[in-house]
Amino acid sequence: MKKLANVFLSLAILLTIGILWQWEWVSYAFMQAKGQLTILWRSRRVEEILQDAHFPDSLKRKLLLIDQIRRFAEDSLALKQTKNYTTFYHQQGKPLLWVLTACPPYELKAYQWHFPFLGSFPYKGFFDLEKARQEEKRLQQQGYDTNIDEVLGWSTLGWFRDPILSNFLERDVGQLAELIIHELTHSTLFVPNQVEYNENLASFVGQQGAIMFLRHRYGENSPEMKRYLTDLADKKRFINFVLKASQSLDSLYGSFTAQMTESEKLTAKQQHIQRIIRAFDTVSFTSKQYQRYFANFVPNNTFFMEFIRYTGQQNYFEEEFHQKFGSNFRRYWAYLRKNYPTL
Repeated sequence: MKKLANVFLSLAILLTIGILWQWEWVSYAFMQAKGQLTILWRSRRVEEILQDAHFPDSLKRKLLLIDQIRRFAEDSLALKQTKNYTTFYHQQGKPLLWVLTACPPYELKAYQWHFPFLGSFPYKGFFDLEKARQEEKRLQQQGYDTNIDEVLGWSTLGWFRDPILSNFLERDVGQLAELIIHELTHSTLFVPNQVEYNENLASFVGQQGAIMFLRHRYGENSPEMKRYLTDLADKKRFINFVLKASQSLDSLYGSFTAQMTESEKLTAKQQHIQRIIRAFDTVSFTSKQYQRYFANFVPNNTFFMEFIRYTGQQNYFEEEFHQKFGSNFRRYWAYLRKNYPTL
């Protein structure tokens, strides 16, 4: 009995040492778990919402549409069957989650946060905005470019039942289909320690899946399809501009020498970014969404880095999809799932 007590005492001491050693990440994990579980606990089943006489009929139709998108993704795109998006969380007009990113001042290289057992990630999520700002201030004091963005949708990779967030219902059908299919892709295939690959893949599948859904649900020449393709063309023009600008900025940083002063580097960086902003006026868009994008916003390294993360490999996926697999999504998806390990 005494030996057993000593074993439990030893385990308790080791556990205490481990918690103290990794206290920052233990407290962060607790904060994240609390935020996620609060949302899950307060979510309501979609069936219940559909029976609620006080919930607007126009939004009920969006909930039914999301169910159609989810079923199409599972049946026609062969994405993993889950219980995701079968519950609803009302945000009451308030943001839920923010993500912090950071880059060195003269390098388009994402700052990495290292999480025990999970690996490294080029961003850090927060359910508490003030905590995100404290972390951002710490990084800024070390000289990093930083950015905090509100997260409009995320995936728990199948660990929990991801709810429909009320802000989803503000999107039109094409954008909504892209978002749902993007997040369901993460639940189906997520390669460990390959965040850029995962995000590019989900963006590609989200767009291709949205086109396939709109064609199936509304038809090739429907207003819904035409609107989405017009928006997508604008989005691709914007992405191409930002990626080319990223390359030019990266080339600038590569030209910096050890003899240059901090002031010289900063001036060259600021002047180059201003040239990028002026050049943006030469790009034509159909949508007003992009026409004055930089009117009240000066991008830093995190802005360019995030576009590389989410879209830098889009051309690769599109070429492989069309040229090697004849635009056959099921064949391409089977190939990806066979050749890439997932969590």
